[in-house]
Amino acid sequence: MCSFYLSGTFGTTFAETYSFIKHIKHMFKKILPWLLCAVFVLGLSACKKRQTRADEAAAQGVLLIANGSEPSRLDPHLATGVPENRIISSLLEGLIAYHPTNDSLPEPGMAESWEPNEDSSEWTFHIRDARWSNGDPVTAQDFVYSWRRMLTAALGAEYAPNLFVIKNAQEYFEQKITDFEQVGVHAIDEKTLRVTLVGPAPYFLNMLKHYSFFPVNPCSVESMGGITDRMGEWTRPGNFVCNGPFVLEQWETNKVIRVVKNPDYWDADKVQLNAIEFIPIENQSTEESSFLAGQLHLTTNIPLSKIPYYLSNRGDIAHFEPYLGVYFYRLNVTKPPLDNPKVRMALNYVINRKLITENVTRASEQPTYAYTPPGIMGYEPPVVLSTDADKARQLLAEAGYPGGEGFPPLEILINTDEGHRQLAEVMQQIWSKELGIHVTILNQEWKVFLESQNKMDYDISRSGWIGDYMDPGTFLDMWTTGNGNNQTGWSNSDYDRIILEARMARNQQARYEKLFEAEQILLKELPIVPVYWYTTKHLMDPRLRGYYPKLLDNHPYKYMYFDLDTQQP
Repeated sequence: MCSFYLSGTFGTTFAETYSFIKHIKHMFKKILPWLLCAVFVLGLSACKKRQTRADEAAAQGVLLIANGSEPSRLDPHLATGVPENRIISSLLEGLIAYHPTNDSLPEPGMAESWEPNEDSSEWTFHIRDARWSNGDPVTAQDFVYSWRRMLTAALGAEYAPNLFVIKNAQEYFEQKITDFEQVGVHAIDEKTLRVTLVGPAPYFLNMLKHYSFFPVNPCSVESMGGITDRMGEWTRPGNFVCNGPFVLEQWETNKVIRVVKNPDYWDADKVQLNAIEFIPIENQSTEESSFLAGQLHLTTNIPLSKIPYYLSNRGDIAHFEPYLGVYFYRLNVTKPPLDNPKVRMALNYVINRKLITENVTRASEQPTYAYTPPGIMGYEPPVVLSTDADKARQLLAEAGYPGGEGFPPLEILINTDEGHRQLAEVMQQIWSKELGIHVTILNQEWKVFLESQNKMDYDISRSGWIGDYMDPGTFLDMWTTGNGNNQTGWSNSDYDRIILEARMARNQQARYEKLFEAEQILLKELPIVPVYWYTTKHLMDPRLRGYYPKLLDNHPYKYMYFDLDTQQP
């Protein structure tokens, strides 16, 4: 068959064919070096093509951050969540800024200096020579306007009670007085702000780091809706007037929010990043995959199922740190049977929190038998809760539901997150098995979830609270009657009175004693189900520098940069 192919098909002899093959071999030897060179060049080209988005962004000084949920808004006086905080803190700066390594230390922001009076009940701030991104000078009057906006009841700022530490702020918010001149915040001149408080508050500087105290540009707000407009267009790209290290360039819903370096920022020379892209990714597995595929530099979380692996094997990229926060469930006490304290106690005492942190969350979280997390110097919360299933069943029976008989079904509201769902399923199983209670789970997207919780359209709501500053008051003030962050319907006049007395206390020890007393009441009546104290857990590109472990997990972007000489794992 071979001979037929050579002679019959081409009409040539075997010798001619052999000579032709030798000629081809000779030619191949001559061009082989050129072929190898071409393969090498193509290989280099292929390597270049394999460069990831994270590689390109790092080289350009662009930080890619997963930001969990799409932010509900970027108005600092209306925002309430961590996803919003991460972005707002890049755009605006208050009197006091976040310190890069220590949450207890004040860092000069818009105030270049300050001094308290003898008992820290009055503070004077000296505003630096800084400008808004539209060229306006930052003035003391900007802060007076902004804090008046926060305290204007018609705006409906949930964080307004944060400012009740200021003299007559609560009275103005509750419209008991109408003249803002009576509130303890005054512009002495263009660059001097004086703040008078309800009592001594050496912790006031740390409170000022929170975005509820941030200034907004008065001209911008007034030209796009006014002081009480909750939907003003001034927070959109092209409209947002900033005084922070970055300005808002792009906001594509559910895709990306991009901020770029602000050349008018007072400390612009210190800012090394050229831009930050905040990418909303609610699914933790998708977030992890995006990081490993080189699409991100920093994640907000790690999937629960992967935590043991990262703890044991990937210390180069996985980071686990203490976090001043508590994971808990809100209980809507306006709805029977959750209006009964014995039912609420039963839901609490049946939970084995240690078992949950060791077998479900597994990231070194601490089970909580109080509410306020550890880590605040000088304050130890009261340890009240415990695990006692027999006591829980007895309490439920005393409430009229022996063995869960006749108990109406309840629903746990969660926002989209696989970790929240897994824990809700554990709670569902515990309450069903131990108490005979039927519980379902409802999942909602972040913005809808926040609205449902705010309107108290829920039975049990997945919740978390991260300290706004290093003080127990940031955890306990929120449970006063009518507080915008309460959202349970719970009210206790003794609790309200003690919190007010704590604000008026003459020294920190007396204040902490009052807060301890208030927390005991909270843990007795239990409009909440505390589960554990947080740790932060995230994946981080080893090239990122200036990102330090911090209890409040607030990281000033102006200190961050990329070390491009660091080898990728």
